[in-house]
Amino acid sequence: MSRIREAFAKGKAFIPFITCGDPDLETTARVVRAMAKAGADLIELGIPFSDPTAEGPVIQAANLRALRAGTTTDRIFDLVRDLRRDVPLPMVFMTYANVVYSYGSERFISACADIGIDGLILPDVPFEEKAEFDPICRQYGLDLMSLIAPTSEARIAMVAREASGFVYVVSSLGVTGVRSEITTDIGAMVRLVRAANPDIPCAVGFGISTPEQAAAMAALSDGAIVGSAIVKLIARYGRDAAPYVGDYVSAMKAAVRSV
Repeated sequence: MSRIREAFAKGKAFIPFITCGDPDLETTARVVRAMAKAGADLIELGIPFSDPTAEGPVIQAANLRALRAGTTTDRIFDLVRDLRRDVPLPMVFMTYANVVYSYGSERFISACADIGIDGLILPDVPFEEKAEFDPICRQYGLDLMSLIAPTSEARIAMVAREASGFVYVVSSLGVTGVRSEITTDIGAMVRLVRAANPDIPCAVGFGISTPEQAAAMAALSDGAIVGSAIVKLIARYGRDAAPYVGDYVSAMKAAVRSV
């Protein structure tokens, strides 16, 4: 069983996201360790990109701050090598196809395997185009996560049958960001995934910010993903953000496990 699957085997999973290098890589390292200590089950590490099309203004701003701070893919690889000395949790990179292409797909994915990254999420790569990356990921033992959206209904079964790691259920149309209410029928989407592939976990992301929302989404799926609310804390507290993020993750994990 992969480390990603193990994260879901223990119960409902809480999955935090941060943008690496915002405001600097030293802060990223402290925040990751705080999230791990607070009970995160799997951590998504964003590699900053100049045109993050799936992101709302909060994570776009984090991408720009990270790039201005001199964050590069190689420096992020070094960060993960350091984190792997004491952080055993599964970690995945979330980034864009251009970042992987420009580095060289096989070079990038083999480096991910070498430093201990468990998988990739590429939100701008549709299921129909995953053959560009999936065979290389499988060769090096990485999971390439598939995303499904509220508009995916006719394709959900097809995506689920070939999914690896977990299925990322996008809760709302549009870009990432905090939402006051999630009105999508998440339960129906998850049921379609489970009917096609009972073994693949589903985690819900986009728009979740409160413990109540996290609990509601976890009740319908196998876990909750939160990014913008955490990135907002980092934007607010800067280099002092780690304890605040740790407290937030602890509260969200408790909410997810309460259902």
